[in-house]
Amino acid sequence: MTDTAAPKAGSFLDRWFGLTASGTTVRTEVVAGFTTFLTMVYIVIVNPTILGNAGMDKGAVFVATCLAASVSTMVMALYANYPIALAPGMGLNAFFAFTVVLTYKYSWQQGLAAVFCSGVLFFLLSVFRLREFVINAIPHNLKLAISAGVGLFLGIIALEQAKIVVAHPVTLVTLGDLRQPAAMLCILGFVLIAALNFRNILGATLLGMLAVTLIGLPLGLATFGGVVSAPPSLAPTFLQLDFSAIHESTFLIVVFSILFIDVFDNAGTLIGVTHRAGLLDEEGKLPRMKHALISDSFAAMFGSLIGTSTTTSYIESASGVAAGGRTGLTAAVVSVLFLLALFFAPLAGMVPAYASAAALLYVACLMTRGLAEISWDDVTEYAPAVVAAVAMPLTYSIATGIGLGFITYALAKIIAGKFREATPTVIVLALLFAVKFAFP
Repeated sequence: MTDTAAPKAGSFLDRWFGLTASGTTVRTEVVAGFTTFLTMVYIVIVNPTILGNAGMDKGAVFVATCLAASVSTMVMALYANYPIALAPGMGLNAFFAFTVVLTYKYSWQQGLAAVFCSGVLFFLLSVFRLREFVINAIPHNLKLAISAGVGLFLGIIALEQAKIVVAHPVTLVTLGDLRQPAAMLCILGFVLIAALNFRNILGATLLGMLAVTLIGLPLGLATFGGVVSAPPSLAPTFLQLDFSAIHESTFLIVVFSILFIDVFDNAGTLIGVTHRAGLLDEEGKLPRMKHALISDSFAAMFGSLIGTSTTTSYIESASGVAAGGRTGLTAAVVSVLFLLALFFAPLAGMVPAYASAAALLYVACLMTRGLAEISWDDVTEYAPAVVAAVAMPLTYSIATGIGLGFITYALAKIIAGKFREATPTVIVLALLFAVKFAFP
């Protein structure tokens, strides 16, 4: 039976995206696009909540999130022709709010400038093909530890937002009152999200958030303000970058920390998703890698200009690939859907902190899985990795965790006599972080 949605030979969509050559159809790509969108649309609710902690206008951040996701994903679709969607990255938004603004005391405008600078560096690394050098220069176990540490950091933020973990004058943190409705609903939401994702329910994370939000309505924990309306104003965050701190050492640490996280996460996402789609060549390399990286670096710069933390490729794109997505048409569909999401601001604003915390806790679990892949046979490898991962939530700073990881890694290798593994790049980065800690 002929697929009625199969592209006609020589049609515009077939020529541009290569549907026939990729063994896919318009119908398959559209379904894949909807699938990817539903697995990652939670970001339009969670991102404004997190960046709101930095003092940013939540309505403007909502619009910036939708626009950054839509425009960046369309660039990936048309320029790189991959079924990969982009949006403000989880972990990077927490780094922006809780480390750059609340810990280092930069304004969110200066934070956006740091995001823009990291995007420019990422662009240069992509254009001059230096990305491989940078990635290969960083120890593999520290890369895994950074991802896992960001997950642990997201976890403590989620538990704190739901008042499951609270401050304590003696032990620093302790268990909150689990009898409170917000705490109970957060736990219920987390369990729902995890269980629905296990059962491969489409839009599981969003469904879990909405379910506990609806339960909270009659309890007065959430307020219904409608479903559809005109988008809020983007003016409060549009082109608000402040480069006044660009000469400070801490600002440079922030820029390079954002760059490291973005480069590593992006590389893992690109390889993971395209491998699942069977798009890697015989040598395991990604064709048009440069195009994909340039698309990602553009996303970081564009997002900062309109008012959001680093925009990057999303691992949730794998859900669309699993549904058959093989080309940029999948990403183009996601782009259009994020544009339509602009008109659902009241629905996004209705979701309370405990519901977004449930989603945040689930994402934390996904990211912390990186600990399982660390090499546990060599103490000079796993000890610095654990230090890096644990330090991030306990110091409330992703950059601090990265710095302590590099310092302990370099010292452990040198003292153990493993001089070859203490590469010049690692030593230089360790020294830079040591200077930063010595002269804060």
